[in-house]
Amino acid sequence: MGFDGLRPWLLGCLVLAACAHEERLFRLREPIWRDGDLQSVTARCHREPTPKEPAHVSCAPESVPAPLMWDGADNLFFRPLSESLGVVVGGEAVDVNSLDEVPDSAWFTNRIGRGLMTPEQVALGACTAATLLDGADASDETWIIDKGKGDGSTDGFRVSIPGHGKYMFKADDADTPEHSSAAQTVGTKVYYAAGYYTSCEQVVEFRPSVLKLKPGLRWKHNFGDEEDFDRKALEGVLAHCPKRDGLVRMQASAWLSGYGLGGFQYQGTRVDDPNDVVPHEDRRELRGKRLLDAWIDRYDDRRGNTLDMWMADRPTAPDASPGHVIHNSLDTSEALGSLWAWDPVSRRLGYSYLVDWGDMAGDFVTFGARVRTWETVQTAPGKALFAYFNVDDFVPDRWKSEYPIAAFSRMTERDGAWMGRILARFTPEAVRTLAETGKFSDPANTDYLERVLEGRLEKILERYLTRLSPIADVHVEDGARLCGVDLAELRRLRDAASFRYTARRVDGAWLTVDRRPGAQVCVTLDHRAPDGGIPDASPARYVRVRIEDGVAQGPLVAHLYDLGPARGYFLAGLERPDR
Repeated sequence: MGFDGLRPWLLGCLVLAACAHEERLFRLREPIWRDGDLQSVTARCHREPTPKEPAHVSCAPESVPAPLMWDGADNLFFRPLSESLGVVVGGEAVDVNSLDEVPDSAWFTNRIGRGLMTPEQVALGACTAATLLDGADASDETWIIDKGKGDGSTDGFRVSIPGHGKYMFKADDADTPEHSSAAQTVGTKVYYAAGYYTSCEQVVEFRPSVLKLKPGLRWKHNFGDEEDFDRKALEGVLAHCPKRDGLVRMQASAWLSGYGLGGFQYQGTRVDDPNDVVPHEDRRELRGKRLLDAWIDRYDDRRGNTLDMWMADRPTAPDASPGHVIHNSLDTSEALGSLWAWDPVSRRLGYSYLVDWGDMAGDFVTFGARVRTWETVQTAPGKALFAYFNVDDFVPDRWKSEYPIAAFSRMTERDGAWMGRILARFTPEAVRTLAETGKFSDPANTDYLERVLEGRLEKILERYLTRLSPIADVHVEDGARLCGVDLAELRRLRDAASFRYTARRVDGAWLTVDRRPGAQVCVTLDHRAPDGGIPDASPARYVRVRIEDGVAQGPLVAHLYDLGPARGYFLAGLERPDR
């Protein structure tokens, strides 16, 4: 072998020696963007009697109820007590791919986070043209009420509409007309755009004459007995609904497809679902959901407001196997500020748990001398519809749900930064469009909601895009440039001059950085490995590049393989250390 033949081998040895001190963290392979839990599996068959089929056998996972009182007691008392007596192991979320993102799964689908959605797409949410309703032009007695509402604290009924499907219609609370219907509509559209599975929600206005009541129906509330749902009951529901120009306003939830299995828990796994193998408290999409709830002040996120659906491979046999489970997040009607009958409770929502052991301990130690936010919070003048939902008193990392949720309690800085990068994609135009989907009769309410949503969003981005690196959409361009978008600069969290980009290889070599319009930043990568002569996955090809933007406390560290000038660089992974 001559010197020319030895050259690639010697070069590889030199590069290998230079990189010997580096720890390789990522393999040479494409990132995972689709979780295996969307694959069909077979569930255990079991007897599940129905009124029509007492001997019915179901081959879907078992339907599990979520009693409201037990769910609250478990999270307020039993789980905190159990964790206080044992050792709670924290740590980072485990369902994250090599690019520090969450793959598409039965829990989450990348939407606005991986590609900008237009304001119109955000406003559409989970709805389609076929599921949008026009109650003003519908013919009389064509919307058939075929089921009374089976649970919940609000009045409602199910409607079957030819050409559109089935919907659950729910009324606004008489004391805060337009609030719950707007909160449900706006909140679920936020959820859908962020990436969660949810239902098509809309404010619907219709003439009462389009309704036709099917006889023999029953209904009940959370803590009441089952009663007849007849013409008198229907008129009672419609009587306290908001009305405008002869039209009744209600909130319409499109019926979900699939076979209902009850709500999911925020800890553990579902033992009868072979796909459910990651403890729920270790899922980033459930941990990061805490910030999404904080944005819209959805304190009522709990098991009872979720719904697992079994999606059978054969739609004509909804509870047959094989199939897979989809985990839905539902009912945001308590978001955007909510009033309880007792004002001291209303004031605490979002600031303290209903039973907050930490706050009680603090009050005990300080003899109650500390002034809490909920003691001074005020409603905006003329905006009682939104209760205590505001910007001034909002602190993102102190926000609390109704009671402790296992996944929320385990949210790390990286989980919060991931959600922050998603929320940064909601442009001011999209926020305005979201506020408009509430269809408030008073335009001032639309304006107020827009200002509060935008203000709370800015606080979240300020908190979670300035500690870990906010550079996203990272990719290799033309084999020789590492490019991304700085979401902190895109959202103008600082003036443009504050962003001072530097990049260097971990071996100390400085690299050229170019800034482009739209907060894009690109780093020119030099080649030190040959096109051939050493394996692609060799440590000799492994390169780490550290990028800082001058604003965030921590850098972005990109892990790459230098495949040579002909094939260029391959991005294997990303890290966001805190320093």
